[in-house]
Amino acid sequence: MNLDTELRKLAAIMFTDMVGYSVLAQRNEALALELLEEHRRLLRTLFPRFNGAEVKTIGDAFLVEFASALEAAQCAIEIQRALARRNADCPPGRQIQVRIGIHIGDVVHREGDVYGDGVNIASRIEQLAGPNGICISMDVERQIRHALEASLVKLPPAELKNIAVPMELFRIVLPWERQAVPSAGPQISGRGKPRGLAVGLAVAAVIVILVGAGWWLQRARGRPSPVAPPPQTKALIPVARAAEARSVAVLPFANLSADKADEYLGDGMSEEIITALSKLKGLRVPARTSCFAFKGKNEDIRRIGEQLGVRTVLEGSVTRSGNKLRVTAQLINLADGFHVWSETYDRALDDLLAIRTDVAERVAEALKGELLGEDKQKLTKPTTANAEAYRLYVQGRYVWNQRTGESLKKAADYLEQAVAKDTNYALGYAALADCYVLLPEYAAAPAKQWMPKARATALRALELDNTLGEAHAALGIIKQNWDWDWPGAEAEYKRAIELNPNYATAHHWYSVWLGSLGRFDEAMREIKRAQDLDPLSPVIGENVGCVLLYSRQYGSAIAEFRKVINLSPDFPAAHTYLGWAYTMTGAFSEAIAEFQTVRKLAGSRPGGLGGLGYSYAISGRTAEAHKVLDDLMGFLQQGYEVHNGVAQIYLGLGDREQALAWLEQAVEAREPMYGLKTSLVWQNLRSEPKFIELLKKIGLEK
Repeated sequence: MNLDTELRKLAAIMFTDMVGYSVLAQRNEALALELLEEHRRLLRTLFPRFNGAEVKTIGDAFLVEFASALEAAQCAIEIQRALARRNADCPPGRQIQVRIGIHIGDVVHREGDVYGDGVNIASRIEQLAGPNGICISMDVERQIRHALEASLVKLPPAELKNIAVPMELFRIVLPWERQAVPSAGPQISGRGKPRGLAVGLAVAAVIVILVGAGWWLQRARGRPSPVAPPPQTKALIPVARAAEARSVAVLPFANLSADKADEYLGDGMSEEIITALSKLKGLRVPARTSCFAFKGKNEDIRRIGEQLGVRTVLEGSVTRSGNKLRVTAQLINLADGFHVWSETYDRALDDLLAIRTDVAERVAEALKGELLGEDKQKLTKPTTANAEAYRLYVQGRYVWNQRTGESLKKAADYLEQAVAKDTNYALGYAALADCYVLLPEYAAAPAKQWMPKARATALRALELDNTLGEAHAALGIIKQNWDWDWPGAEAEYKRAIELNPNYATAHHWYSVWLGSLGRFDEAMREIKRAQDLDPLSPVIGENVGCVLLYSRQYGSAIAEFRKVINLSPDFPAAHTYLGWAYTMTGAFSEAIAEFQTVRKLAGSRPGGLGGLGYSYAISGRTAEAHKVLDDLMGFLQQGYEVHNGVAQIYLGLGDREQALAWLEQAVEAREPMYGLKTSLVWQNLRSEPKFIELLKKIGLEK
């Protein structure tokens, strides 16, 4: 044999085999051939979608080669998914069942065929898969364990025919099996002899198939299934809220690139899709905070759906190699685990925005049917034609979501570069306004430095595109906190909600506006709407508690703040307001403990000092209150705007004159004081003429 005709390489090999074909051929040859051809047609439509190359057929078996173990596994899952759908509508005598084996190893291409250990092992482990099952080698498992949508169950070591070394094997647990088989591992018994293992797996698989078939038949007839899931399955998945009919959660796209610095590509892709889909009326899309709460967690996808109150989930991955980009996306129906839609994009890096648009459009069409006019325009409307500006925007948004003083400054730098690359980039200006609005709070920078810049960028965004809900919401918070233009702020919030009903931040900020005016019933409705859209957001959960706090429902407020802390133990605002709730009820020891927690979390920033000093003072620990006051004065000299905190401590010490003087300075510095009109803290100043004048100056009194 001429060596020039041989090619040796590493490849993923898939072997498939029709279960029971030989027996059927002896009993009814015509039916066997009919089903064989149908099986071949179906599988051949799936191989190319995952870059699989059919090498040959061997009777009722396929030998297929893949460049990637992950693509081979994804293809195998899609084969079993397609067959499950097909079998659901067929009588038992016309079922097509396939078992699949996958191994990655050295293969030799010679004269149109493939040889080697990779082929031999794949053909042997396929026999252990069981009907409708997928068996993979440990080499494959290593490559896919962190990237595959399905979970894996380790099987006992097996001795394979003509394979000298015992191998560790795994079974892929298919998504629609999870309900019937919550834990397959312990059900496998035997000492690793291949025949006994194959029989055991076959029996387990038949049970799964019978349960699944009963579920499918009952579902098709519109009646509830008589087969109840095991009790422990129900306990593991509590129902968080009812899912709306048209709803989708966009999970963070996994970064499969070698460089961890490319993390922003996957996060940016997910965030952009959330932003695009949230603009469609009649489609519920949970906000980024809640969707990203599951990043890096191996959570059951149905549990994610129930916590977020959705019926479908979009997940995917991004892989970058130089200027080349591979993006995979799959939309999963949580009721049955089937893919509603999936796609793989192999493009240049500059095509990132086009991929985002296509994914959003395909998802919207799958959930809403054919997109017409306005909806299609919302998804396909280009935000920028400049690929570099878009990448800078994605990096900026990625860093912005880390919500620290340093990250916001870095985000502003990225976004300033983005709008410099494309001076007509409306979404870039809106994002930059969001940075400037938050910098006084998170970086403790003077509001006078950042709020005028925030206004200019928000107005520039609206000048370019007045349909951006994000920019209207940012302008609302500017008008509220900087201009004290309360009617103008309300108009901006309402316009933001009208343009983008799914924008949780607009509902959140509008709730703060309502609560500041004492309109607590309306405030609660808005913050609850925000929480429906972003159920796992700590800041929104904390603001649910704040509405209760300012409306004097202290017990309920404490319960809400504790919920947030259970979700996010290191979220300072929840501890701060829990401290204030305890203070209002006279539980000073508990209040002080919460404010001390805030101090630990704040590090070198002055967080929690106002509340701590007030609690010390009002509980009679005046020496400690004065010590905190000194600390706060030190922060003031460093440029931090903490006049409001100083006023609180003086008020706790009973010095009303100093409290009013420092409140005047806080107002002059434009420090946010949302509870000035409603909080019990300021109750003793309500009759003071100076205090009434401050409320009038801010616009909270006429």
